[in-house]
Amino acid sequence: MRRNTFLKSMAALAASAGLPLSALAGSNIKMMIPANPGGGWDTTGRALGKAMIEAGVADTVTYDNKGGAAGALGLAQFVNASKGDPNAMMVMGAVMLGGIITGKPAVSLGVATPLARLTSEYNVFVLPANSPFSSMKEVIEQFKKDPGSVKWGGGSRGSTEHIAAAMIAREVGVDATKVNYVAFRGGGEATAAILGGNVTIGGSGYSESSEYIAAGKMKALAVTSGTRLKGINIPTLKEQGINVEIGNWRGVYGATGISAAQRKALIDMLVKASKSKSWAESLEKNNWTAAVLTGVEFEKFVDDDFAALRATMVKAGMV
Repeated sequence: MRRNTFLKSMAALAASAGLPLSALAGSNIKMMIPANPGGGWDTTGRALGKAMIEAGVADTVTYDNKGGAAGALGLAQFVNASKGDPNAMMVMGAVMLGGIITGKPAVSLGVATPLARLTSEYNVFVLPANSPFSSMKEVIEQFKKDPGSVKWGGGSRGSTEHIAAAMIAREVGVDATKVNYVAFRGGGEATAAILGGNVTIGGSGYSESSEYIAAGKMKALAVTSGTRLKGINIPTLKEQGINVEIGNWRGVYGATGISAAQRKALIDMLVKASKSKSWAESLEKNNWTAAVLTGVEFEKFVDDDFAALRATMVKAGMV
C-alpha cells in the first residue's frame, strides 16, 4: 500500500474512532518559538522537534521564530493563527510569565492550552573577555559605588536574569529600581552584546554561554543555582555571600480551542519525545535538568509560579 493511501486510511480510522489526527505518527508539528534565533527557547524548540521525529511521534516539525516583548508577540501570533489546530505547539517558560507581569500584553497566556513543563535551567552571570573586572566581588563593589555605571545585559524585561539582577541589588543594599538593565529581544542579541563589551555583565542560561566560556571569550562569575552545576566549576552566588537562587523553567503550550483528547495526544507525544536518546543528549549538552510535569499539574504549577514571581518582582521594585 502506498504511504499516502495508508495515511489517508489511518486518518479515516482515527476520525471514525473519535481520535485526534495528532495522535498519529506522520503529523506535521508547527512549533512557535516566541524569540529570535540563538536563545534558550530557540534551542529548546529545535531540540524538542528533533526528539519528536526520533521518537516517531512526528514526521516533520516546522519552526516559526517571532521574537519580542518577552514572547508576547509570538504568543499573540500563536493564539490568533492556531485556534483549534491539534498540531500546533509553542515553547514558553518563566521568562514569558515575567514579561506578562511587566508588560501586560493584550493576549493572555490563559487562552492557550498548557501541555507540559520539560526542563529547568539556571542562569550564569558572565563578563566579556576584555572586561576591566575579574570577579563578581569587583562588579558588586562598583555596583554599590555607582549603580548606574554597571550595565546588566540579558533577555527581555521580566526575564529571570533581570529578576536575578534586582534580587542581587536588594541583597547587597542597592535600590533595585536603580538597576541599569539592558534588555535584548533574544539570547543571540544578548550574547553579541556581551561579547562586544556593550554591557558590563551579562546573564543567560548556561547553554547559551557555555561555548564562549570554554573558548575564553567570556569569564563566568556565578551561577544562580543553590549548589554548583554538575561537572561545571562555576561558584554560586550564595557561595559568594549573595543569598540569591532562581531557576528558569521551559515548557510547551498547545493552541486554544483544542479538545481534551487532542490535548492528551499532544502530551503523550511530548512525554515520548522526552524519553528519546536525542532529548537525553540535549539535556546533557545544554546542562538542562529534566523537569517533566504535564496536564492539569503543569497548569497549576504555572498559576502558582506566576503568583510567586509577581510577588518577587513587586518586592524587588520591578512592578
